[in-house]
Amino acid sequence: MGKSTDMARAKARRLKGMKKESDGIALGDERMKAEGRREQDEARRQEDRARALDEASDR
Repeated sequence: MGKSTDMARAKARRLKGMKKESDGIALGDERMKAEGRREQDEARRQEDRARALDEASDR
């Protein structure tokens, strides 16, 4: 996979997590909110890894 593909997948996952958190808030479902936050956190870590790989390949 390319670095732009990795970044795009991470951003899509982060958006999915944001939607899940939002739905959890709207429904009053704490478990769904927490799951959405976890997905966002993991997606941010994936974005950081993709950025680091991109920076390393630029050197």
